[in-house]
Amino acid sequence: MLIKMQYTGERVIPEVMNPKNGHLLEHVARYEFAKSYCRGRVLDIACGVGYGIDILLDGPQEEKITEIVGLDVCQESIEYAKHMYGFLKATFYQQDISEENLYKKYGTFDTIISMETIEHLQDDYGFIDNLTKLLKDDGTLIISTPFGRGRGKPCGCPFHLHQYVEEEFLELLKPFKKVIMYHQIDETIEIPQADKKYYLMVAVCEK
Repeated sequence: MLIKMQYTGERVIPEVMNPKNGHLLEHVARYEFAKSYCRGRVLDIACGVGYGIDILLDGPQEEKITEIVGLDVCQESIEYAKHMYGFLKATFYQQDISEENLYKKYGTFDTIISMETIEHLQDDYGFIDNLTKLLKDDGTLIISTPFGRGRGKPCGCPFHLHQYVEEEFLELLKPFKKVIMYHQIDETIEIPQADKKYYLMVAVCEK
C-alpha cells in the first residue's frame, strides 16, 4: 500500500521533493556527515519520515551499526517510515521525545543523532539531559541547529522556539566532556572559517 505525505516546507520527504531541492540536499549532507560517527546501537531522535536511516545504512559503515531506532512524535511520519525504510536493522516508534526518562523505555545507545530538533522544544535543557541519559558513557552525539538571534528570541521560522548564537548552544552542551563544533553552508560542513557566513551548527559531542 502506498502511503502519501505532503511536503510542508519543514519536514523533509525525499520521495515528493525535487532531488535538486536545496533544503533536501542540506539535510542529506548532515546525515552523510553523521554516518561516519555511527556505530553499535544508533538512535535517530525526531527522525521524521525516516529517510536518514536509508543514508546511514548505505555503504560500508553499515557493518558498524547493529541497530537503528527512529523516534518521532508524528504517527503519520512513523507509519511512512515503517513502510519506506523498515529495514532489517531499523525500527520506528511514535514517541513524544520531550518525555522524561526515555532510556527506561528504549535503553541506551552508542550513537545518537538529533538533526534540527532542539530549536522546536521549550525545555531545551531537559532535552539535553534526556540525551545524556540515553547515551552510553563512551557514546557520541551528533546534534545540529540553525544560527539565530538568541535563545527564546523571535525568529523568521514559525516552527522554532529557539535559534541560538553559538555560545548559547555550547552552553547547552556543557554536560559532554568534548564538543567539536562544525558549521554548515549549503552542502558543506566544516570547521568554521573566518571569511564565511554559515547558517547552521553541527556539534559532535563525546560523553
